Amino acid sequence: MGEIMQGFPVLSGQRIPRSDWDRAPWNRWTFQNVRQMLPTTEVWRGNGKVREFSYDEKLLSGIEFESSDSTTSTVQSWIDTSYTDGVLVLHKGVIVFEQYHNDMTERSLHLSQSMAKSIVASVAGILIGRGLIDPAEQVSSYLPELEDTAWRGATLQQVMDMTTGVRYVEDYEALDSDIAVTDIASGWKPPAPGVNTPACMWDQILTLTETTREHGSLFQYRSIETDVLAHCLERVTQTRLANLVSQEIWQPLGCEESACFTVDAAGYALADGGFNATLRDYARFGQMLLDDGQVDGLNIVPKQWIDDIHNADHGLFGEPYTQGAPNGGYRNQFWIEDVDRPAFMARGVFGQLIYIDPAHDLVMVKLSSWPEFTSVPRLRTALNAIHAIAASLSQA
Repeated sequence: MGEIMQGFPVLSGQRIPRSDWDRAPWNRWTFQNVRQMLPTTEVWRGNGKVREFSYDEKLLSGIEFESSDSTTSTVQSWIDTSYTDGVLVLHKGVIVFEQYHNDMTERSLHLSQSMAKSIVASVAGILIGRGLIDPAEQVSSYLPELEDTAWRGATLQQVMDMTTGVRYVEDYEALDSDIAVTDIASGWKPPAPGVNTPACMWDQILTLTETTREHGSLFQYRSIETDVLAHCLERVTQTRLANLVSQEIWQPLGCEESACFTVDAAGYALADGGFNATLRDYARFGQMLLDDGQVDGLNIVPKQWIDDIHNADHGLFGEPYTQGAPNGGYRNQFWIEDVDRPAFMARGVFGQLIYIDPAHDLVMVKLSSWPEFTSVPRLRTALNAIHAIAASLSQA
């Protein structure tokens, strides 16, 4: 990014435009510096002992695989050409590969985008395991205000699976889409002059009163479903989301660094994409899920809930999502690459990925700052690279 956001003070020509802070090319800097762009709240790591990793470096850079365009690539070439900020591979719980790019370091907090959804949903899994919430219950049982919205009659499980019929347009390029309103309500973007928009995420939730189909009939990716889920968690526990994630996940994981969420004007932590953490701490989260929700014998997320991720219904999973995962699915705010295989993923726009593969005892995290929100070719290439890495490590 050259001289962008450098100097004391930063001169006007080097400052990032507030309305485009999360877009290319600015995202090469901002995704590692969200706390300098937006208000945030801490997700405390606690004062407990850091759960250290073991290291056994493997020569993975030269592994060859087929890119989405059918050309042969190597792992290092893929890393070098896919706007990588950080990449880490765990095999059998041991770090075998770790690289940092674009000025990222082991202490840099990186924006998760929608990987945050999987972290928040894991807190829901914990509360489900304790009997504090019931996925079969209607979401309005926890948030009675939603009886006057399009979520009337929808279950908590349908919210987690994004199969409600709520009308919400997630078009990242359209300035008049619902996700564009979310950008403003969440505090990510300034409102346009003279345009009346919700003051916070809760206010936007209450404005959504139209449905497009019967609840439970089809998967459609809508970020605001995670914010509905998070408001349920806050209401039931009477605890702010950032504190919930700290108490239930970040502290028991033994993370190296405190994380953070961006917050809206009402102090609400943006559940659908505002989480920020280090590369290794994302890996700790993935390894915990791979280990059936345990860390050093401590149960964090119930195994039964993690197993339920594999109950994704491919019959509800259609276009355009099958372009990236022809036999895929979505369950409990996790993506399934292939419903006939045990691997599952946390994913976020601009190339964020935690890949959890029980069959190969592998976790891979890749943090990126793509120029595009989404890219099927980039996703397919990433998955092909991960498959090649998993195959190589299994043969070693």
